[in-house]
Amino acid sequence: MRKLLNVALVLILIVMIWLFYQLYIEYRGLDKESAEITGRWEGLKNENSNLLADLEYFSEDENLEKEIRTKFNYKKAGEKQIIVVSPKEINSTTTQQ
Repeated sequence: MRKLLNVALVLILIVMIWLFYQLYIEYRGLDKESAEITGRWEGLKNENSNLLADLEYFSEDENLEKEIRTKFNYKKAGEKQIIVVSPKEINSTTTQQ
């Protein structure tokens, strides 16, 4: 009887160790996933603050007009447009051809 009890206790101990091991593996996976989510969260917070800064910048008419003129070569009616090219760009363009 005593031997049977010892075998049962050893089996219970083995099962408990196995279950604790499974919990540990799951914990490590969740910890890694948590770190990845935290990293993505920080990236999204940075992106959000950049977007809010852009929104504030472009909410002023002068800044919006300046960006439109720069990116889309926009000009008002009757205005003459002058495009200034740096010497570096001239040299790289002639070198590539």
